[in-house]
Amino acid sequence: MQPPANTPDYRVDLDASAEVVTGSPQHGYRGDRLPAAPTDRPLSLTIAVSRETGARGASIAQMAGRKLGWQVFTQESLEYLAHEPAQRENIISQIPSELIPWVESRLAALRQPESPAHPPSLADMAQVVLALAAQGDVVLVGRGAGFLLPGETTLHVRIVAPVADRVAYMSQRLRLTTDQAAELVKQRDQQRADFVATHFHRQPGAVHLYDLVLNSSLLGEELCAELIVQAARAKKARFVPPS
Repeated sequence: MQPPANTPDYRVDLDASAEVVTGSPQHGYRGDRLPAAPTDRPLSLTIAVSRETGARGASIAQMAGRKLGWQVFTQESLEYLAHEPAQRENIISQIPSELIPWVESRLAALRQPESPAHPPSLADMAQVVLALAAQGDVVLVGRGAGFLLPGETTLHVRIVAPVADRVAYMSQRLRLTTDQAAELVKQRDQQRADFVATHFHRQPGAVHLYDLVLNSSLLGEELCAELIVQAARAKKARFVPPS
């Protein structure tokens, strides 16, 4: 797999297409440390963004990440890190030693007999998501991150918009006819719903699964981002330190 365009490191700066990787990693080597006792949860909060196709969830995530000063990883960049063994191992090697048991326990839960049959690629993706979330202060877009991570340390956000607005947005962005954009929106929405239903036994449209559901057409991108930031700060203020 080819890396996303402009990929010197692992930090992701989302544009409207949610496909640009720039900057230097914050989840990197931090020097030698004394061994720490295992913890039962991530060190800080993660924002997991779920979105309807064309609801501008990527650009909203970019704004929220910029306001918070947190790294943002798009679906494309998560898939790149998961599918490239060297990149995946590099991310996994950065997990703090005290978080390794927590990551392993979450992965083991995915492999339980009662869980759906997960392909190896999903386990690779789960490793990347868990490794990034272990230290927290990160925004993850798509790939069911909000269903994989614990609710007490995750702000799970859903970005929605009316179909007509989403079709118009995709038509303009990709220079498609209205009919082509409508078909694309339908296909991508179904693909995302199938992914979540197959691997996490959830329906992404069920509003009670989220901390926050925002209508980007009614609120606008800037206000959606600001509401996510305020919710993240409030939830982080209630954060219980790992034991």
